[in-house]
Order: sequence, then C-alpha cells, then structure tokens
Amino acid sequence: MKFRQSMQWVCGAGVALVVAACGGGGGGDAPAPDMSTANRIEPFDPTLGKALKAAPPLPRAAGAAPKATSVRLGPLASAALPSLKIKAVPSQGTGVRQQIGLARSVAATATSSGLRAQLQWSPTERGTQRAAVSFAAQGALGVRLGLLVRALPAGTTLRFYAQAGEAVFEVSGKEVLGTIARNLQAGDTGDAARTYWSPDFGGAETTLELELPANADLAQLDIAVPSLSHFYVSPDRAAQSGLTKVGEAATCNIDVSCRPDSSSESRSVARMIFVENGSAFVCTGTLLNDAQSSSTPYFLSANHCVSTQAAASTVTTDWFYRSATCNTNEVNAGTQRLYGGATLLYAEAATDTAFMRLNAAPPAGIVYAGSYFGAVVEGAGALSIHHPQGDLQKYSEGVVKQFNNCTFETCQVSTAQDGRFLSVGWSVGTTEGGSSGSSLFLPIGSKRYVVGQLLGGAASCQNPNGYDHYGRYDLAFQAALRNWLKPAP
Repeated sequence: MKFRQSMQWVCGAGVALVVAACGGGGGGDAPAPDMSTANRIEPFDPTLGKALKAAPPLPRAAGAAPKATSVRLGPLASAALPSLKIKAVPSQGTGVRQQIGLARSVAATATSSGLRAQLQWSPTERGTQRAAVSFAAQGALGVRLGLLVRALPAGTTLRFYAQAGEAVFEVSGKEVLGTIARNLQAGDTGDAARTYWSPDFGGAETTLELELPANADLAQLDIAVPSLSHFYVSPDRAAQSGLTKVGEAATCNIDVSCRPDSSSESRSVARMIFVENGSAFVCTGTLLNDAQSSSTPYFLSANHCVSTQAAASTVTTDWFYRSATCNTNEVNAGTQRLYGGATLLYAEAATDTAFMRLNAAPPAGIVYAGSYFGAVVEGAGALSIHHPQGDLQKYSEGVVKQFNNCTFETCQVSTAQDGRFLSVGWSVGTTEGGSSGSSLFLPIGSKRYVVGQLLGGAASCQNPNGYDHYGRYDLAFQAALRNWLKPAP
C-alpha cells in the first residue's frame, strides 16, 4: 500500500487538521528513559583496522555471448505520461514509496512456447548450449524482466545483461526456483509468487541468456516473460557508474557528504529498488547489527514499501550512493549495487515495519547500525539519512515532538504509553517520497541508534513546520525483531 499524498491528519475526535497545526503530544510525566546498554545493540563496523579493496566488476561468461533474438516494445502511450510524471515527483507530502516504473505486457513471450520460439540454441566449448533474448522498451530508462517460472531443467544457468554493457548478473536455476519456493511458502499466490525479476542495467534494453546442459530436455524449460517493468524515472543515469537520480531532491535537503560526523550512519543506509506487480518503486532502508555482531545482513525498512515475500525477492540495494564531495552532483565512485533480493522476516502495518535479511552479503565498507529499544521522550534530538526522490543521500535533523497512532490516511495524537509512532519536526532538511523506510537515529553519548522507520508525514521544503512519523522500533523489537537481533539465552 502507498501512504497517499492526499492525507488528512486527525488531532482529536472528529476533527481533521494538518499535522503542523497539532499541538504537543500530551505524553504526561513519563519516567526518565533507561538508555543503558541493556536496551541497546551497538553499531558494528567490520572495516575497522582493515584495508578495503574495491569489488571487481562482474565478468561475462566465458566464451562469446550467443546471438540474441530481439523483442521490441514501442514507447509508452502519451496519454499515460502526465500521470507518470506526477507519481515520479510528488508535490505534496512525504513517505510515498516513490514509483519509478510500471508493468508492460510482452505478447511475444507471454507463454513458454512463445519464449521457446525466440530461443536459438548454440553449443559451447563447455559441453553446454546457450540462447539469448534481448528485450527493449523504447524510451525506457531501465528494464526489469519478469520471468514466470514453472520448471527449469537441472543445471540451468540464467544471465542478465545489457547488450551495450559489460556487467552481468548470473544466477543458477536452483536459486531461481528457491526464490519462487520462498514466495510460495510465505503465502504469496498466483503469477506474482512465481515471477522472478531480473536486475535492470540503466537503459532501454535487458538481455536474458539461458545456458543448459547439452543433453537437457528442453520440454522441461517451462518459463515465459509475460511482462517487464518499464522505468520512466531513471534509477541509473549518472554518467560514471550509473547509479541514479542525481539532483532530484528538493533544495532544502542537506547533502550527507557535508556531514562527515554521520559517515558511520551513512554507510549503513541504502537505497532500495523493488518491483510489485510489475511496477517499480524506490524506498530507503538500514542495515542493522545484532547483539552478536554476526554480520548477518538484517535490513529495516517500511511495511508500506515491502509487505510481501514476492516484493522482498525483487529487492536490489545501492550502497554508498552519495555525492563524491559536499554539495556536488558527482556520484561517489565507490557506489555499489547489491542483487539477490531479501527474505522477509517480519512485516507489520501497526508500526509500518518491514524487517528482512538480504540474500547476498553487503559490500565491503558498510556499517551495521546500532539500535535502541528503550523509551524515547518528547524533546529528544534525532536525525535521519535517506534517499529523497531516490536521490543521493541526504541528512535531516530535528526533535521528537509527540506520539501518534497512524494509518496510511490519518494520524491521531496519542501518548508515550499508547502511541505507535514518533512524530518529528525538522530544524535541518526534510524528507520526500523515496525517503520512506529510512531510519530515525537517536544520539546516545557519541553514537547514534535506530529508533524508528519512516511512514511519512506533512514535512517538506514548502512546509518546514510539518511533522514526519516514524514507526516505533522498540515496539517492533519487542514484538518480533528481538528473536533475530537479541534472542533470549
């Protein structure tokens, strides 16, 4: 679900007002919070004392790539474009999971027989056979292929790449079937659960390559590509490494590269791109440490971003996606994209929590953020690092103003005892669509700890007095997250 832009905020029974007009939270005389280490998980920087090496680029498979047949889609209908632009750059409100693409049908490969008709197999020196199909959507700024998979011969390998590029993503048929099994076991149903979504490569074309054993029974190859996700907002248009929307955020946002004291938190935050029913979205998430500092890639975001295993399976994350230097649009050369999706461990609308485990290890240089699951009081200072509009990382700083109970349509002022959301007013920066799921950090001593994740709110550059609302991490932690992050002995 989306946290809609046309929100009404409720500040009392039967009275609808803009959040900025709501008064204090009425939290009462709450006892002083216990900020002892018993209520904290410390941040973990695995790079301390270690020299970092840049990850090598992904190579193509050995041998010449097979000649790909071509499937082409025309441009999007012009009648659809105005509404797409509105979704891409919302003018009011925040917390929207930013839409960057939509589903398009592919008639030529909508059935397994149609896809097989496109495949021209050629032998390899490794005793296998390969075939490829190139999909292009005119005008697309990224293309993700939706593979409807029902059966794959043993030993199948799938590769995705752009004909004009060098990078390739390779995955075994066993891994693909495992992803689909995970979707089905989580209760997802229908074609959405059986669809495996490729990465995108920042342009109008993506190629699917299949490699099978020479003696494979092609009748067991039961896959189709009935749809693709056509990106109408570029997630990859930076000139260098191609990792996205530079300069899209509003002007009151603060470049995180201008805040070197937030380097640790910055390295725990990633931009998240995912697909749901063929539409593509961008949100923000944070890598969390556990009490054992096990380096398990637990990842926190918002339930209104990712609430099903099928959506979690499509997740890609962009790390160190920030400016190269303060107040420039040059992308940090160390930006890296992580593929492989995630396993959804816990999703709850009451606190807008999505808690996942990434299926691939994050790149070298990341930090596992610490978290605090004790009480937060009104007046506490807080900060957030996020990707507004999918842009380079930005920094916001403010104060916890009140406690609220929120749905995706309304918020009601509550108390520290009953409120499920922390409401924050910003003194520096703001948030926007694409910031959804980003963490709220509470300073304790010299460190910062996650205490919530962004649902949304009324704050913006045009409305600096509006409040934003963060699902309370302590409630989600006690309800479920502790089972992974700090299990009982």
